[in-house]
Amino acid sequence: MESQVIATTPIAGQRPGTSGLRKKVKVFQQPHYLENFVQSIFDTQPELQGGALVVGGDGRYYNREAIQVILRMAAANGVRQARVGRGGIFSTPAASCIIRQYKTQGGIVLSASHNPGGPDEDFGIKFNAANGGPAPEAMTDAVYARTQTIDRYLTLDTPPLDLDRLGTFALGGMEVIVMDPVADYAALMESLFDFNAIHQLFNSGHFSMRFDAMHAVTGPYAVEILENRLGAAPGTVMNGQAKEDFGGGHPDPNLAHAQELVALTQGQDGLDFGAASDGDGDRNMILGKNVFVTPSDSLAILAANAHLTPGYQSGIRGIARSMPTSQAADRVAELMGVECFETPTGWKFFGNLLDAGRITLCGEESFGTGSDHLREKDGLWAVLFWLNLLAVRQQPVAEIVTEHWRRFGRNYYTRHDYEAVDLAGAEGLMDHLRHLLPDLPGQTLGDQTVRYADDFTYTDPIDGSCSQRQGIRIGFESGARIVFRLSGTGTEGATLRVYLEYYEPDPARHHQDTQEAMQPLIRIARDLAQIEARTGRREPDVVT
Repeated sequence: MESQVIATTPIAGQRPGTSGLRKKVKVFQQPHYLENFVQSIFDTQPELQGGALVVGGDGRYYNREAIQVILRMAAANGVRQARVGRGGIFSTPAASCIIRQYKTQGGIVLSASHNPGGPDEDFGIKFNAANGGPAPEAMTDAVYARTQTIDRYLTLDTPPLDLDRLGTFALGGMEVIVMDPVADYAALMESLFDFNAIHQLFNSGHFSMRFDAMHAVTGPYAVEILENRLGAAPGTVMNGQAKEDFGGGHPDPNLAHAQELVALTQGQDGLDFGAASDGDGDRNMILGKNVFVTPSDSLAILAANAHLTPGYQSGIRGIARSMPTSQAADRVAELMGVECFETPTGWKFFGNLLDAGRITLCGEESFGTGSDHLREKDGLWAVLFWLNLLAVRQQPVAEIVTEHWRRFGRNYYTRHDYEAVDLAGAEGLMDHLRHLLPDLPGQTLGDQTVRYADDFTYTDPIDGSCSQRQGIRIGFESGARIVFRLSGTGTEGATLRVYLEYYEPDPARHHQDTQEAMQPLIRIARDLAQIEARTGRREPDVVT
């Protein structure tokens, strides 16, 4: 079947962010918009010609239509084989699993992660490299450069494929394998964790939990693994039916957007364990009875206890965290005598460290945790890791957290998000801070003395690549920190993220309310950045 050559012209605004290209659905539905970006992937990744490709997404609105477009274009561009999840479904970690297991030349993942879905909401697309991880900056820069010069794309004139039927099909000269999206991922999880111990925990008669799938992609994964394989009671998975609009909710597993689950863990009769994942399955939230485990603490606790699980019983080689993530993991790495790396935000920055064998565990404060089993963060993996620890240690979540703080000290930590603020105002705020940086060291702000102030630059220790302007860091003599960043994951305006942290070694002071404990730093951050004057916001939209 002969490929069709469709003339096109560049469309502005197709620069990928930290997690690919994200726009409103209606933007992607514009003539040639999706096609231009996809063709730019094929034009800059020559190994796909004659190679194999994974295609799938989180099931949000426009997922199925986009997959049909991508498959026709893949066939027209000479891709030999495409693996697609049944129904067009692959969680982001499952897509990474499939790329690695079947040694494909990469994958196209359709997701806007934790952003809302629906006809008037968000859509996204990103390319994952042959290692299973998000494309590094050199790749995304090449794709973006091609979108600025593109003049044609290739496709086939064929009817849609039936994505709901397992099997192998022909599309032009390309083989399309529609496969179970859960089976390979579930098998990988079973190889890493003690499923027998977790099964016994569920059947002990004194353990209660709920997993909130938020009507997103992890629904079928969680039902199969937690209920079918591990024996959790039917109904353990809440909101398990994946929907194109995520049931009208915001599929972001945090205290603001998973309030139903949070409520179930509160009080004397609260659940022993609660967990949630997001739109595409790569984020996680961990709760115990009357306790929320911050993602920063979760990474540190998993690192300190990794030897209790089959997949990590021989120990870990190193840890990496994103720069805004608290320094709790650093203290674990120091005591264990392993390397600890501070990287920019974006999972792609962990890829080189993982591929080089320098780290085993990695995480971000934005509810993402993972390891060398994949090259994406992995929400359900983190939940299973915690279940394995609970089964082995036979302690409640709150006790595990408290013991960790007694051993390593507590890093009080919070993030304040100001969402959809005026872009010019947000950029002006960051420029204002950059102007202040040279004169800040040595100054006293509130009750804190500034030790350093910079705009974070990262030099990759593996390939030497340099990433600049990755967030403004202000560190104090006490060890406290304030970090300011503009997020690249939204589709409207800008999201200003303010991260605040201080270290408390005294166990007698480990049980303060986080927001009350952080008030002095919060006031410093708001005054220094002139947040209200420059954004018009008196309070953050989301506090985690």
